Amino acid sequence: MPTDLAVIGAGPAGLAASIAAAARGVRVTLVDAAPAAGGQFYRQPAAALGARRAQALHHQWRTWTRLREGLDRHLAAGRVTHLTDHHVWTVERAGSGLTVHALSGPGQEKPVAVHADAVLLATGGYERVLPFPGWTLPGVLTAGGAQAMLKGTLVVPGRRAVVAGTGPLLLPVAAGLAAAGVAVAALVESAGPGDFARHAGALAAQPGKAVEGALYAARLLRHGVRILPRHTVLEAHGDGRLEAVTVAALDPGGRPRPGTARRIPCDTLAVGHGMLPHTELADTLGCRIDGVAGVAVDDEQRTDVPGVWAAGEATGIGGAALALAEGHIAGRSIAARLCGTAPDPQEWERAARGRAALRRFSTALDGVYAPPAHWAEQVDDDTVVCRCEEVRAGTVRESVDRLGAGDLRTVKLLTRAGMGWCQGRICAPGVAGVAGCAQTATRTPFARPVPLDVLAREPLQERPDAQ
Repeated sequence: MPTDLAVIGAGPAGLAASIAAAARGVRVTLVDAAPAAGGQFYRQPAAALGARRAQALHHQWRTWTRLREGLDRHLAAGRVTHLTDHHVWTVERAGSGLTVHALSGPGQEKPVAVHADAVLLATGGYERVLPFPGWTLPGVLTAGGAQAMLKGTLVVPGRRAVVAGTGPLLLPVAAGLAAAGVAVAALVESAGPGDFARHAGALAAQPGKAVEGALYAARLLRHGVRILPRHTVLEAHGDGRLEAVTVAALDPGGRPRPGTARRIPCDTLAVGHGMLPHTELADTLGCRIDGVAGVAVDDEQRTDVPGVWAAGEATGIGGAALALAEGHIAGRSIAARLCGTAPDPQEWERAARGRAALRRFSTALDGVYAPPAHWAEQVDDDTVVCRCEEVRAGTVRESVDRLGAGDLRTVKLLTRAGMGWCQGRICAPGVAGVAGCAQTATRTPFARPVPLDVLAREPLQERPDAQ
């Protein structure tokens, strides 16, 4: 399937880029793993559920409406082709262009190839999962997982919940669960007022975000949700499934304060510690990755690989507004390169200024919403840290203390942590923290598991870096 531009990911960044590029004459193929556009942020209930007020699940419904209408116009005009339920597993150089390899079909077994002159990586991010005693109990799920259940299926994960961890996602998750009838016993946030005060200047530059946070806090108060700042979850308890959690206050150094532990009964724990960028496809292409900060890009959102752009959370976690700004800039840059349509200098400057302001704000949030500095100390040796391979924290520590592992790759080789189905996508932050190693990106040829018969039918071109 030939096209001018292949956009991978139909979240805020991918949608903004597709619309901007198509409006300037670029033929766009939008490739996405979901059954509908919107990504995680604009996830919609399935039409068969008959949701009458889907907008109640979103606080940026007008923005989503504009994006959806823009996409629909370009789809109707034939300027955009939208491939849903297509899971991209690699992108390779093919002559003067690029080929996007995806899997479709009920079992993700049908190979599909999209040949493009340019590729935009708008692959989004995923939640940082940090282990703690009891985190594998049924009833414990990520904050994003709880939100996805509510938005996508209109199902609540339980009747009495605790929302915990750190990050701006906790507020809408707790508010959404409370509005859906869940008794939210507490919102446990490891950041405190002092963390916000240290970044007050940068945060004040985006007053709309402060108002948004205040509105969520007001909703929680109306529902009687107790907010516990500068607290953390120590342990989840239950016989066969979650029954309660123990939380404690944190001292200035990030350790639990003695004598402050309290037990909160609940059947659901929605826990999250921020987001990490999806960089697997960028890795397969050889793009420069700035550690866990994301894909490195220039002022036009270009990577250091010719013909490849990146935008949104893949270039660094910054939220939907920043993803939209980066996607719009990327789409216009791609159109300028492919069609020779020079952007308006003043409009370009305004877009660049807006993006810079949002990046400063996201950097400030990173400073506020950091996981507790000593969280790994609370992980006892019997706690499973790699669920796929059932590797416990004690085994990871032994690989460092007794066997001399000094990096995450060696820990993986000695313990099998990260060798399972997720290939470390979920457990890597936790394993790295317990081992005391830096989390580093690992170069792999595939961004997701691929059936062997697909590889036999769709052999990849030999790459210079494969020697």
